[in-house]
Amino acid sequence: MLKIAQGAEAVLYKDHNDVIKERFSKKYRYPHLDESLRKFRTRREAKVLGRLAETNFPAPHLKNFSDERMSIVMDFIPGEKLKDVMDHTFSREIGLRVAELHTNGIIHGDLTTSNMIVHKENRALHFIDFGLSFFSEKTEDKAVDLFLLERTLESTHYELPGLFENVLQGYSENNPNGKEILDRLEEVRMRGRNKKK
Repeated sequence: MLKIAQGAEAVLYKDHNDVIKERFSKKYRYPHLDESLRKFRTRREAKVLGRLAETNFPAPHLKNFSDERMSIVMDFIPGEKLKDVMDHTFSREIGLRVAELHTNGIIHGDLTTSNMIVHKENRALHFIDFGLSFFSEKTEDKAVDLFLLERTLESTHYELPGLFENVLQGYSENNPNGKEILDRLEEVRMRGRNKKK
């Protein structure tokens, strides 16, 4: 097995065509709370991946999971991180895909271009890292998901103006409740501006 990444919550290993994600213990948490949190997050991520497979959403396919070992086994998606190859041609597709998630009641929770892969073979966007994902039909949660994506695009890809406008175009096309969510996004933006003052 080859270690390919480590985040704040988990380590990722590649084993042939599989990715194994293992959530590690946090020493600063009470042991019982730590175990409970890791089990809950492992189960929830597995459930989200299962739902995505049912809807044929381009994401890793869940192969196995264990809330005893706090691990998830999923298939490896070959390709490049969108962060490294980003241009305007991908922005509308991001919006279409996020709308698809939201229509199916899934909030990604960490929408960054580091968590999107341009597939090596068909160049389609695949979303990865659903560790912070959850199920919700709330307009507020969907608006916040978009707001965090907007901030990421502005900070990571500031040299490409207009990306988020294209994202919203794709989002509106693919989400029947798009207007309501975009109206709430404006409220979320206003709150964000007020906090900075």
